[in-house]
Amino acid sequence: MSEVHMPEGTILGAIGDEVIFENETIRVWRLKLDPGGIQPWHKHDMHYLIVPLTPGENIMRFSDGRVRETKETPGEVMWREPGIPHELENASKGIYSNVLIEFKQVVPKA
Repeated sequence: MSEVHMPEGTILGAIGDEVIFENETIRVWRLKLDPGGIQPWHKHDMHYLIVPLTPGENIMRFSDGRVRETKETPGEVMWREPGIPHELENASKGIYSNVLIEFKQVVPKA
């Protein structure tokens, strides 16, 4: 896979398509990508969980040029740390959707 860097001057987009729940502790997003669809460049500033609702074979492209392929299974839960800007491409033949839960506060370990 060739390196793809975020174009200079890119305005970062939203984490998902819509916020479906929010309170003082968490924010929950829904995301749906058609086959070949690309979620625009965005950045996670908070710790978060991803819960796939449909199977997905995705390609993550990071602003530093790294590329990561992922295979996601409905019902699994993935913990992610805040990170650098990236975009997400649905390389599957079907629609990919997930729920993403951002944690506004992370309780330090005792």
